[in-house]
Amino acid sequence: MFNYIFSLFSNDMGIDLGTASVLVFIKGQDIVLREPSVVAMERDTKRVLSIGIEAKKMLGKTPSNIIAIRPLRNGVIADFEATEKMIRFFIKKVHNKRTLLHPRVVIGVPSGITEVERRAVRESAEQAGAREVYLIDEPMAAAIGAGIQIQEPQGNMIVDIGGGTTEVAVIALGGMVVAKSLEIAGDKMDEAVVQYFRKKYNLTIGENTAEAVKIKIGSVFSSGEKITMEVKGRGLLTGLPQIISVTSDEIRTALADPVRKIVEIVKDVLEETPPELAADLVDSGITLSGGGSLVRGLPELLAQETKLPVSCANDPLTCVVKGTGAYLEELDNIKKLKRRDT
Repeated sequence: MFNYIFSLFSNDMGIDLGTASVLVFIKGQDIVLREPSVVAMERDTKRVLSIGIEAKKMLGKTPSNIIAIRPLRNGVIADFEATEKMIRFFIKKVHNKRTLLHPRVVIGVPSGITEVERRAVRESAEQAGAREVYLIDEPMAAAIGAGIQIQEPQGNMIVDIGGGTTEVAVIALGGMVVAKSLEIAGDKMDEAVVQYFRKKYNLTIGENTAEAVKIKIGSVFSSGEKITMEVKGRGLLTGLPQIISVTSDEIRTALADPVRKIVEIVKDVLEETPPELAADLVDSGITLSGGGSLVRGLPELLAQETKLPVSCANDPLTCVVKGTGAYLEELDNIKKLKRRDT
């Protein structure tokens, strides 16, 4: 009864605490927030100036006394203090101030992080004002959010390509049978684009520009269509602003190395999958989620390399946070089952 009353007055939330962005799901409301996981602060005093969208606009453009950082790297906390402030900011932004209770929070985390890193995530949320904190592995959350029936005996494979990590798992009977985490995903693709411009054109571009190029003309599988785009940056030789025109074929070349490593980890998981579940995958195939899955041609490339059907989730960017929300909806039942088992 008390838990039911609490649920009426507390904005319990699910959080996809991503390297690139933070999404927040409020119980009974759906997704209420989607902002970049960037914090801008004074270099000396560490006073926070802005968080989220406004902070991302400052990346690569700040004066010497201000820094704009991503407090999470490769899916884990790189700057504890900045992460705590960021979580606190987002909780306050969406929490109903009329309620007296602090929210319960479910957070998606990479499957490959250590217990120390899990504790850091939990402590950051607690310091930011969460009443209770629960962690769910991102592949499980992504699978739930993608609509996969994880409790069924049939095997399903999820490939979640976020900003900092690629999570690959084969799921059956409510658990991850085989799972691997790779610290190569959307951010590494952006870095590969930056390096390509530096090496081929002696042009320096920022990470926001690299991301825009990847989204607009990036591809990893030839479709016969050639798209061009003008890119602005600073010439390494002259030090002056410069504009060059690049094609989608060039960006495919730039993305080849990180994408090859993503394909390899998918194959590694398939090789470790038990034969009966591998047979299931011939029918169920591979489901892609996460922002990195939106790169053109990725489903076609994976289908060619694995000989399995590959599809993208309906809304790949929100799969993890929707999964945390679904876990949140069942939290009271899960706690009852755990108490019954002990």
